Amino acid sequence: MIMAHQERAVGALEAVLRTALRARSAEGPKRDLIVTLDDKDLLVRWLTVGWPQQVEEALHDRPRPDVIVAPRMSPGARAVAKKAGVGWVDESGAADIVIRDASGTTIIIETTGKPPVPLDSRVGWKPATLAVCEAILSGQATPTVNSVLEATGISMGSAVTALKFLEQDGHLVSSAARGPSAARRIANPDEFLDAYAGAAERLRSPICIRVGVLWRDPPAGAIQTGQLLEAAGIDWAATSALSASVLAPMQTEVAPLEIYVAGKTWSDVRRAASAAGLQEMDGGRLVLRPFPTPAGANVTETIAADGFRTVLWPRVYADLRISGVRGEDAAEHLREEITTP
Repeated sequence: MIMAHQERAVGALEAVLRTALRARSAEGPKRDLIVTLDDKDLLVRWLTVGWPQQVEEALHDRPRPDVIVAPRMSPGARAVAKKAGVGWVDESGAADIVIRDASGTTIIIETTGKPPVPLDSRVGWKPATLAVCEAILSGQATPTVNSVLEATGISMGSAVTALKFLEQDGHLVSSAARGPSAARRIANPDEFLDAYAGAAERLRSPICIRVGVLWRDPPAGAIQTGQLLEAAGIDWAATSALSASVLAPMQTEVAPLEIYVAGKTWSDVRRAASAAGLQEMDGGRLVLRPFPTPAGANVTETIAADGFRTVLWPRVYADLRISGVRGEDAAEHLREEITTP
């Protein structure tokens, strides 16, 4: 029997190959199926998240899949698959597959694709849900309404709705008890983080401006900028490469540098830039964005005594993920540093 995720894999393959395919489930615990194309059987692996770590894990399995399919393959994941000589497809219609049949004929499929409307953009994935995920994944809150309210400052209704959704989506497991203090726990931390990071990318606001900075020491520069923002009554917190340079330093430099500021509109972000004495310019090294969730500065923390302010590490991880291949590497390094005992 073909399961829902396997149907999605077949659908993605049929879209790029432009032909109907015969498929059957493969034996084993993985999300695998056997797809027949011109009398050649291909082992196809469906990944719920198409990032380098997941692709690397699939490549180390035996038998190794011939083709990997995911909702979206990140640039780093695509590079890993290509280097290993394994084909890939995602639901945007992007693909890079080389198939050699029994007669020696080579079929090459290479497409760029077009981002689709995400199949899992359900009502439950909202900015408030992301704030709840960040608080729980970072250990700032337990999966109870009271704890989430205290950590995030979001409304009671938003907290209840978010926790209910996360439970229904399989990321939280609940006890039989009900009420504001009902006990829940994370079902699978890795899958929870991956689902959160994917949703954070989809819900990322386009509102941002670039400003010029001449920082030789980016964390110190961020602190000085933050002091000016605080003097103007504007909350702020670093993210992405700025935060990673403090939380989990690497030799590789990742760009751009990013800071979240209080506000919701372009005007709010420009007001923050003005308060910090920063000049907007194309190609500027520093990006200013409004806080991504209604929790705002509640889901941030101060690192060390010098006043470096950062969003919680799951948000840093999610933001690094979408800053290119180097960012993906830095994200995995951060994840390992934070989660490995």
